[in-house]
Amino acid sequence: MPPKADPSVVQIITLRATGGEVGASSALAPKIGPLGLSPKKVGEDIAKATKDWKGLRVTVQLTVQNRQATVAVVPSASSLVIRALKETPRDRKKEKNILHNGNMSVDDVISIAKVMRGADKSLARELRGTVKEILGTCFSVGCTVDGESPTDIQAKIDAGEIEIPAN
Repeated sequence: MPPKADPSVVQIITLRATGGEVGASSALAPKIGPLGLSPKKVGEDIAKATKDWKGLRVTVQLTVQNRQATVAVVPSASSLVIRALKETPRDRKKEKNILHNGNMSVDDVISIAKVMRGADKSLARELRGTVKEILGTCFSVGCTVDGESPTDIQAKIDAGEIEIPAN
């Protein structure tokens, strides 16, 4: 048998969960069982922490120390974009392959880009590059920005027609 894990060591576990739903404890058990935590209780904590993200798949970070788990939601670009579209929550089991054909403003895209920079999830050097990353996510999600295609907005940013603040 492997040696017991030291309870004072901080361990970070990252997993994907559906917002507002208690995930299957059978999926959580192999990850958190060796740390001495109850999968059912951790699943309820995750559901409580992701209530604002109802129906969306979000990345959850569990920080485990002294057999206590704290839950933090690490939003991805796609979940932030879908949330900014202000759509009604959907039932994952009934509605499949949903199209997100809403419209958002450039200011919304810039605010999402600032969140992504703050969470160190962007690979761009400047905010301008992060905004273009988010516009790419908007394109893949299927929404428009100010009534135009996100690729058109990217071209306008490159041409200097749309000004992006420095930070």
